Amino acid sequence: MKKFLVIAGIAVTILIILGVVTNYFLKKHTKSFSPEEETVFKQDALEIKVFYNRPYKKGRQIFGSLVPYGKVWRTGANEATTFETNKDIEFENQKLKKGKYSLWTIPGEETWTIIFNSEYGQWGIGPGGEANRDPEKDVLKLDVHSVQSEREFEQFTISFEKTGAEAEMVLIWDKTLVAVPFWQ
Repeated sequence: MKKFLVIAGIAVTILIILGVVTNYFLKKHTKSFSPEEETVFKQDALEIKVFYNRPYKKGRQIFGSLVPYGKVWRTGANEATTFETNKDIEFENQKLKKGKYSLWTIPGEETWTIIFNSEYGQWGIGPGGEANRDPEKDVLKLDVHSVQSEREFEQFTISFEKTGAEAEMVLIWDKTLVAVPFWQ
C-alpha cells in the first residue's frame, strides 16, 4: 500500500509539472502573436500605466468583423487591458478615482463606449466566447467619437498625447483612431 501511495504521489506531481509547463508554453506561444506592452503617461505628479496585448491586423477586416460593432471588446488581446492611475482623473465631467481598472470598449462605426471596470487581472474572453467582464463592477462609462484614417495601422496601439491642459488616451488600429480626452 505504501509503495502504491508513493507511485501515485510521483504520478500526480509529474502531471502537475506537465500542466504548468504546457500552460507556460501555450501562453508564450499565444503572446508571440499579440505581444505585451506597457505604455506610461506622466504629467506633473500624475502617472498612468496601461498594460495590454497588441494584436496585428494581418490582412483581416478588424472593426465590424473580427471585433464586432456593438459588442464589448477587451481592448487588445489575451488578458483584459489594465489601466492604472496614481491620481484621480476626469473624463467628460466624470471622475475616475486613483486605482487600477480593466479597460473595455464597445466599438461602433462612429462612436465608441469606453468602460473602466473595478475588476482586473482576468483573461479577456470567458468560456462562452464573450468578454469576461462583470458589468456590475463598471465604475465609469463614456462615449467618444472614432475617426477613420487614410493610413492603416498594422498593430493595435494605445498611446497618450498631451493637448495643452488636458491629455488624450489614443487607441489606433486598422484605419480607426479613437481619442479619449482626460484631465486632472
